[in-house]
Amino acid sequence: MFKIFSSKSRKDPYGWFGNYSNWDDLVASVNGYSSVNILDRTKEALLQVKKGNAVYERDSVLFDKIVHPFPLLTCLFSSAALLKRPLHVLDFGGSLGSTYFQTKHLAGTDICASWNIVEQEHYVAAGKEHFEDEHLKFFSSIEACLQVQKIDLVLLSSSVQYLPEPHPFLQQLASYNFDFLVFDRTAFVQGKRDRLTLQIVPPTIYKAAYPSWFFHEETFLNHFTSNYTTICDFNSYVEGESTMNIDHKPIGYNKGLYLVNTSKHA
Repeated sequence: MFKIFSSKSRKDPYGWFGNYSNWDDLVASVNGYSSVNILDRTKEALLQVKKGNAVYERDSVLFDKIVHPFPLLTCLFSSAALLKRPLHVLDFGGSLGSTYFQTKHLAGTDICASWNIVEQEHYVAAGKEHFEDEHLKFFSSIEACLQVQKIDLVLLSSSVQYLPEPHPFLQQLASYNFDFLVFDRTAFVQGKRDRLTLQIVPPTIYKAAYPSWFFHEETFLNHFTSNYTTICDFNSYVEGESTMNIDHKPIGYNKGLYLVNTSKHA
């Protein structure tokens, strides 16, 4: 049995805890992100946005006002300007279209010609049934997407830290040689190495706990040094995410990175 937090932390049992060495053992001990109730809550929330009954959804929670991710929007506009045409975006781990619905009012088809989400199979099935249209598409892998649509920009927003083996994925991502990469809401940690934690979600959002990585930033970026230049980094647009507590200590931080393929755009 994993010891998640000490008695001193029981007044605030939600957040990120521990420094684990084995992803499989940790995920086996909790109900993770593949839980059907998370999908159902997200689907119902985004259907309200689609129907116009709400304006914005994040992590299955509805808001009455859109929080515009202006750094991400700047990356989209800048990339479209470099290409001199609208972008084809691949949103890796994009749920049922949360960021698509959040940004489409400011970055419509003149900026993003298509928005292609790569997700888990059960999300793809729900996305195709309830949300897919001529601009928004759903795929179960990057390869499946590329068979249908050439991609210019890959967005990875709060997704890489939830992969069991993120570094082989990042190495593979670099090998595709996409024009632009945007990492948004990505978790990093002070120190000399990555840290594997257990994230416990407040039940006001949904009841869940799952493994979550915090990355050593230099090691993370080393995957992209051959072809990419980091044009800028930026704070999370979500209030309170710039500094993240692990075991109630402010040693984590959440940020974004905009990478341009300088082998294509010198």
